[in-house]
Amino acid sequence: MKTSVKLFAASIMAASLLGGATSSWAASALSQDSLKADNGQIMTDISTFAGIGDNGSLNEEKLKATFRSPYGLLLLQDGTLLVSDSRNHLLRSVSGNKVTKAAGLVIGKDEKGFPMGGLLDGTPDRSVFDAPAGLAADAKGNVYVADSANHAIRKLDSAGNVTTLAGSGLIGSKDAAGSEASFYSPQDVAVAPNGTVYVADTLNHTIRSISPEGKVTTLTAPSKRAVEVTPGQVVWGGDYLDGTIAESKFNEPSGLVIDAKGNLYISDSGNQRIRYMDFGTGKVTTVAGGGSSESGTPYGKTDLYVPGDFSDGAALTARFDYPMGIALTDEGGLLIADSMNHSIRYLYNDNVVTLAGDANQRPGELDGIERSAQFQKPRDVAVSPDGTIYIADAYNNKIRQMKLFRLPESLPKDDQVKVVIGSNVVEFDAQPEIANGRTMVPVRIIAEALGYKVGFEEANRSVQLSKGDVTIELYLDKTGIKTMENQKQAVTKETDAAPYLKQERTYVPVRFFAEEIGLDVQWDQDSRTAILREKAIVR
Repeated sequence: MKTSVKLFAASIMAASLLGGATSSWAASALSQDSLKADNGQIMTDISTFAGIGDNGSLNEEKLKATFRSPYGLLLLQDGTLLVSDSRNHLLRSVSGNKVTKAAGLVIGKDEKGFPMGGLLDGTPDRSVFDAPAGLAADAKGNVYVADSANHAIRKLDSAGNVTTLAGSGLIGSKDAAGSEASFYSPQDVAVAPNGTVYVADTLNHTIRSISPEGKVTTLTAPSKRAVEVTPGQVVWGGDYLDGTIAESKFNEPSGLVIDAKGNLYISDSGNQRIRYMDFGTGKVTTVAGGGSSESGTPYGKTDLYVPGDFSDGAALTARFDYPMGIALTDEGGLLIADSMNHSIRYLYNDNVVTLAGDANQRPGELDGIERSAQFQKPRDVAVSPDGTIYIADAYNNKIRQMKLFRLPESLPKDDQVKVVIGSNVVEFDAQPEIANGRTMVPVRIIAEALGYKVGFEEANRSVQLSKGDVTIELYLDKTGIKTMENQKQAVTKETDAAPYLKQERTYVPVRFFAEEIGLDVQWDQDSRTAILREKAIVR
């Protein structure tokens, strides 16, 4: 066995019970332990954790490695992030600064030059997967894989062996033991403390279970809804029904996680809902999301899915567009990869908020702050012990990370007015102050910290801040701000605060200047700090 395989086997042996495709370890309480913007938005920073965005399977330093549609994420106790690299048919691990192969083997390329998968058990470096998706681990360090295109559930044990837990490799919906059972494109798995493995059997539109003895059982009702997708072409679509577990119906469920009570959250993707399977009451209920066709029923005659939408607010009036991977935080909230809204959402206390991305946000790959960051079909989320949220940004071929914005540790703890730019405290040679409700700062220090040159024109008593082709002009003892750019007409805006001279320093309203150059500006009353951040970062 190769050294890398031995190391990986040791790392999965150390994995703790994760309760599903993602961890529920997070140390930070997202809703309670976060800074809020003026509009109540939780302040976050999103950056690229691994991957350059190109298709490939290059094992390299994190930001030089390549992926091909990463799908599932699983955090191990030693900090290793396991990734199901679905279109490479591999399991990859991100540890330290390196991306390496954890398991799987590409057996060739198809006629279009894409990697080919297959079904073969064995050691990690000799096993073969086909579009692996969701991941989970049990208390013994065994990793379970929803091997979607093999229509099977695979197991990578702590000794480093890959076996097929259940599924024949062929499409079907048969309850039986081991290879006698069959699935149809399972997308996720979750493991209960007693060793039961739950399966989101996506294209069978059902939730299945695999007992510790290997017996597969269908828990929910199959769909009998015929959909005429094109004239004369009819397929079986999913359906929607709350009620007893045995009577409940789903539409392409694709995300699972087990909560502290041992019950199951389900991302019911085609129904645009988050469902909850309570084994104590024997019921399935809808806890977030909704929507219906124009007729007022969930589906129109030709609808495979409930129409998607985007809105925050009370859980049952909030809207999603094909929600997929989910993860629990330590405060009991649910992170949701809202794939077709290209956003990360958060369900907590019967309310849904957006942590990253935005309504009508175009798909993209920009890093940045909460509502300015871009994703392209995020498929899964995982939470680390320090509260970092990892995101499988599938169509960008990247793993992204999201962290709560924190004020710098070096920020003085006093009642003086302070300014930070990103994570850096601005050191002034004269004290910023509040005047008529506005934060006023000495212009030269703040402008130069942002890369601007400062000039003064005596004729109209204006302060001019220049960078590249852009000049911003403010006027002493006069409101208003003018922005001038080469070959463009100057734009003048009204302001309600005027610059002034004090102690041979020119003070300007920091919000108007910073917002004019495209920065996000927030005020933290507790620390009396103006927070300036770049909205989006182009690398």
